[in-house]
Amino acid sequence: MARYTGPKTKIARKFGEAIFGDDKSLEKRNYPPGQHGNNRRRGKKSEYAIQLMEKQKAKYIYGILERQFRNLFKKASRSKGVTGEVLLQLCESRLDNIIFRMGISKTRAGARQLVSHRHITVNGRIVNIPSYILKPGNVIGVREKSKSLNIIIENSEKNNSNYEWLNWNNKSFEGTFISVPKRDQIPENIKEQLIVELYSK
Repeated sequence: MARYTGPKTKIARKFGEAIFGDDKSLEKRNYPPGQHGNNRRRGKKSEYAIQLMEKQKAKYIYGILERQFRNLFKKASRSKGVTGEVLLQLCESRLDNIIFRMGISKTRAGARQLVSHRHITVNGRIVNIPSYILKPGNVIGVREKSKSLNIIIENSEKNNSNYEWLNWNNKSFEGTFISVPKRDQIPENIKEQLIVELYSK
């Protein structure tokens, strides 16, 4: 599956926020990228441009490509509830995102790699699909053979993440997806209504 592997600071500067986590380069150059830097005249963005930027930001944050993101939107629009909120809930319920939230990996890209390399189990069975959508009650764990991996041990020890809808035990390397997060429990700065408006055109 193709993934964005280009310069992350450049993308973060485009959106004006550290969407990939702490970034010292962004702090030094907190203006959009481009040949003329901060001096470039930037006209007022159209409504479409603002909506498109918000969709692109969400895709970069969660590491999802267009087709997959569109499919998630279709699924969200068919379900009960507010479409934009359900869309973010689906993104948050992905296995790679849950591994990231539980602190087993520092980044979603790293979490995706752990899943695809068969280090992660769901309800005792190995799952190597990063986009796997978890359901409340699912138990996520690290495969027995993988519990000795330095990167997993180090990340677990440094882990100080705390989400009401997740439970993680550093000793057993096992956690539970307690419930689907509500919108106010999702920390990402995404204006999901703009994405809904864009896809509804």
